[in-house]
Amino acid sequence: MRTTSGRFDLWGVFMEETEPKELQDPTTIEEQIENLLGKKLTINDIEQAKSFLSRVSYYRFIKAYSLGLKPKNGNYNADVTFEQLCDIYNFNKRLRQSLFPLIENIEIRLRCSISNYFSTVYGNLGYENPDNFINSNYHAEFIKDLNFEISRNKKSPYISNFKNYYKDGKIPFYAAIELFSFGMLSKFYSNLKSNDKKAIAKIGFNVGYTYLQSWVESISFVRNICAHYGRLYNIKLSKQPILYDQYSAISNYRIFAVIICIKILVDDKMIWQIFADELTSLIDLYAKSINLDYIGFPGDWDKLLKE
Repeated sequence: MRTTSGRFDLWGVFMEETEPKELQDPTTIEEQIENLLGKKLTINDIEQAKSFLSRVSYYRFIKAYSLGLKPKNGNYNADVTFEQLCDIYNFNKRLRQSLFPLIENIEIRLRCSISNYFSTVYGNLGYENPDNFINSNYHAEFIKDLNFEISRNKKSPYISNFKNYYKDGKIPFYAAIELFSFGMLSKFYSNLKSNDKKAIAKIGFNVGYTYLQSWVESISFVRNICAHYGRLYNIKLSKQPILYDQYSAISNYRIFAVIICIKILVDDKMIWQIFADELTSLIDLYAKSINLDYIGFPGDWDKLLKE
């Protein structure tokens, strides 16, 4: 059996490992338009397309948002238009923007739950002791990452305060955790002992810790995409969440699975309702251009969002 090796690029496109290729020469916007027309893409308004490509790079736009609309290195499918690609791009942008407040809600809550529990059980400097974690190698990587963040933020008033006025210049955990990225927060939680993870999941979110760990890893992955203005539409998640049995019909490779996890974790129901309403309006607005299968939306998605 032939196996294919490779990697995913910045936009989530799988790149097979092949012989090195020569870099392509830069192209003008006019040449980009000619290239798209040569690939049988219908462009109803050339000037509008030029204006769009002067604001959004050809590589960011065409590379990511043509997936599913043309075979690799081939021409576009019949009836595909530049305007449809723009719609998909704008849908994706607005979906990212709508998700961010929900992710912020979960991140701040998780940070607080871990800080309160861990500081109480292990003390201000318990994070320095590898015996308090499952894997000492992961802990060593965590300490390295944290020291980098402390150094990078050394001029921050609250960091310099501990460094300059407290014994040994140590940073207590309740302050250090504020330097964690969501990725660091996820890794820190994953490396805690099972009893600690269980307690934090119960106290902070009233869910099982295996679910919380899985969901946080997936949400962290999605947050990273959002933070770098990446593509959620038609992407297969590299971090798939474990779903409750009642959601077994939902593909955990697509963004809708993460949206369901977010719904369970968000404690501000008003924020959730705003998101659900915005998402429904977005889908209505771009219904002619998007494919709900590419974001994993089942037939009863509206009911699942609002029940």
